[in-house]
This record gives sequence, C-alpha cells and structure tokens, in this order.
Amino acid sequence: MTRIPLAKPEVTDADRDAVMEVLRTPNLSTGPKVEEFERAICDYTSSADAVAVNSGTSALQLAIRALGIERGAEVILPSFTFSAVLNVILLEGLRPKFVDIDPVTYNCTPEAVGVAITSETRLIIAVHTFGFPVDVIAINQAATHAGSENRIFVIEDACEALGADIHGRKAGTLGDAGLFAFYPNKQITTGEGGMLVSSDERVARKASRLRNQGRDPSLGWNSHIEVGYSYRISGINCALGISQLSRIESVIGRRQALAEIYDRELARIPDIIRPPLTSSVGRISWFVYPVQLAAEFSANDRDRVCELMAQKEVATGRYFAPLHRQPVLGSQQLARLASRDRGRNTEEEARSLELSNTEFVADRVIVLPLFNELTHAEIQEVCKALEKSLRELRRKM
Repeated sequence: MTRIPLAKPEVTDADRDAVMEVLRTPNLSTGPKVEEFERAICDYTSSADAVAVNSGTSALQLAIRALGIERGAEVILPSFTFSAVLNVILLEGLRPKFVDIDPVTYNCTPEAVGVAITSETRLIIAVHTFGFPVDVIAINQAATHAGSENRIFVIEDACEALGADIHGRKAGTLGDAGLFAFYPNKQITTGEGGMLVSSDERVARKASRLRNQGRDPSLGWNSHIEVGYSYRISGINCALGISQLSRIESVIGRRQALAEIYDRELARIPDIIRPPLTSSVGRISWFVYPVQLAAEFSANDRDRVCELMAQKEVATGRYFAPLHRQPVLGSQQLARLASRDRGRNTEEEARSLELSNTEFVADRVIVLPLFNELTHAEIQEVCKALEKSLRELRRKM
C-alpha cells in the first residue's frame, strides 16, 4: 500500500458536473465539447488552430503525417524522453538520430541539435522534458541556418509542459506543430487525450481529417480522401479538459510552490542534486519533481533507493530509460543508426551513440511525488524517507 502516490489527478465537483452535463446529451463522441476544448486551448496558448485527439502519441503521428515527412528521413531528437516518441518515429519509417542533453535542464540544447543536422535531416523533435522549457526559438534558428537544401521541420513536444513559457510565448506554439497530452499524471487531465496545435492551417486541416478515418467534411458525409485513423476523442473527455483548463494558472503556481518546498527540504541531503527552480528560457510548468543521485551512485543504487522508498510507502519514478539503448532497436539497427558510413565496423558505430549526459542522468534520476493536492507535511515525509533510504543504502555499500 502506497500512502503517498507519485501522481494523483485533481478532480473537483465542477469537473464532475461538466462531465455529467455531457452525459445528459446524445453527444458523447464528436460534438460541441470537442470544438469548445480546441478553442479553449487556442485561447490559452495563442495557437491559430488545434485538433483534439485521443493521446499525445496520436498527435505526434498526425503531425508527422500532416507535415509530409517522407519515410526514411532523418529525425533529430533527445534520447532522454518517453518511448512513445521513438515508437511513432519507427512506425512512420523514419530514422532517429539521438542527441545528448544538458544534465541540469534534462533537455537537448540548440548547440547539440545544430551540430547533429545533416543534409538528410528533415525533422527535429524538441521535447520540453519534465516541463522545463527548451529554447525552441534557437532550435528554429539552427534548423533555418543549417544550409540544408530541404526544409527542416520542428515539432514541439510539450506533452509534459502545458503552460510553460519560452521567451514570453507558450510552449507548443513555436514549431511547425506542437503537442500536448492530458494523461492523469499531467498538469491537467482529460483521462486520456491529446492535442495538436499549429499556426499552419493546412497542417491542422489534414490532421483533423486523419484523426477521423481520412474523412473530408467538405465533400459530404463518409467521403474519405486519404487513409486515416480512429484517433477521435470523446465529448466527455473534452468537457473534463475544459473544466480543468480553466484553473491551469493556479495549477502551475501550486506546482511551483511545491517545487520550492522540495528545494528547501532537500537542501540538507548532500547526496541529492536538486533541479533548478527557474529557467533562463522561460517559465517552468512542473510535470514531475526530478532529483539525481550524486555521481558516486550507480543505477543499481538508484533502484535500491526506490525499493527502500516503496517499503516506506512512498512512490517514486525512474524516468527515462535512454531511447538509444532500447531493445526495440536491436544491435544491428543500433549500429546502422549510429552512422551511415559502411566502412566503419559495427562496434565502433554502436559506441558513437554513447551519450554521456543522457546515460549519467538516466542511471541516477529519481522522480518524487508531485500533484496538486500534495501537502507540505507529505513533502517533509517524502524527504525524510529519502534521507533515511540513502543512509540505509550507504550502510550496505
């Protein structure tokens, strides 16, 4: 039994009333609440268009299809991110090219992205990891000045960063397309759901067709003009999203306050590296609260700390297993992705994909409980459990 969970959705009476209102109508799937939620996201983020779908993963796939990224194209992305990003890349027949991260911000840097760009790069996926903002403006500039004959598109993965700012603009709105997700552990939830946003009307229009079996409403009912998907989201989900979005600013403020409490409580533990409370890029929208163990600890030590925390009824998380080491790639494909120079031997190619910061962080990061209703007393309990677990670990080292 876990007394303090890692995440817990905040569902209010107003949220329940909003869902019940939809349940009293015949519009449970497509309907006015879907469009209302899309408009609400546009209003909040200042996006031109939004397309609500059933998950952030679906939003990424539709964005790639809507931008017309051809199969076999090279995609630059961080290795330290959720596996859904790699899944979509592989399903779409694209070639991932992984870049390292800044160990403080957990994000890839514009400099690393710029160095990675080649004549075969067609897409950059900029991920706002844990809600820390990436400088997408600088990444856009790197893509523009790369000297490639072909345009390089930028998709902004803000699935963990609703409400984060980049130099005064909302995360998700600076690339050719942006993504949000609303799983129950996010800042706001729709139960299951996601959103694609774009300033390009053609991208939004195509994504809207693709989410609903490729139908084009302008041609009449059931007229399919391309192969599409069943990625619709229900009016029930959207009603919950509309209600939750109405208090997003208070949610972001609350999570910032919780992060500051953690920072004070953890300052006495020398074995812990705390995340920064602010970013030079813009406002953080805390998805989780990540800490790192000091360099002397290993991945096995981190796992043991998590086990000891669980024994104390405190949940923790281990984010993320590096994508460039995922078994789904396989050793032969891993080597092929490392370099297209067939003159190099397989082992040398594989070694070239070692990303030191990514691997260091992935072995030592621990995500601590963070949710809107978390209390100061519970944070103190979490921190005491962590301190005690580290002492227990050290006695056996």
